[in-house]
Amino acid sequence: MIRVLVAEDMRILREALVGLLELEDGIEVVAELGSGDDIVRAALEHRPQVAIIDIELPGLDGLSAAAQLRDLLPGCRVLVLTGVGRPGNLRRAVNAGVAGFMLKDSRPQDLIAAVRTIAAGGRVIDPHLAYAALDVAESPLTDRELDVLRLTASGSEPRDIARQLSLSYGTVRNYLASAVTKLNARNRVDAIRIATEAGWL
Repeated sequence: MIRVLVAEDMRILREALVGLLELEDGIEVVAELGSGDDIVRAALEHRPQVAIIDIELPGLDGLSAAAQLRDLLPGCRVLVLTGVGRPGNLRRAVNAGVAGFMLKDSRPQDLIAAVRTIAAGGRVIDPHLAYAALDVAESPLTDRELDVLRLTASGSEPRDIARQLSLSYGTVRNYLASAVTKLNARNRVDAIRIATEAGWL
């Protein structure tokens, strides 16, 4: 029997997933959750072999939860199910140690097959997303530009970033301007979006 945990904040979708999985022979849903904060606790309690996790969850995001499961419960393999197929999310998921990455508009039979494959030790990655991730160019930003952009994304102001990185305020502003120009972005927020979606941040 394959023990499965489902973490999805949209109730109707979560209940549909649970219903689909429980129709299958050899699959048992042992926990269903609507918040990322509950994933690790529930997984440690119920010991699922597969955790189906949405990326965008209230509280702890799905990829952070996947990384914690990798460290705390390596016998539980994660299948990320997302509505947002960005190459950057796929790269982050691979770095978090997930065993599968699928879009929510996948066919039900493909999801069931993925659960069985992952439980058996295999990996499943949506081929269109894998191709898109390979097709993304290398980052045009320097390491320092990435550092400054990453800190800006976390909410730090240029003066705070200057202190943290032992740079002058003017140098930080120059790095931000350079990043915006290199990414052909409208502003800092747009530069952060572009770099995040490409998996560079």
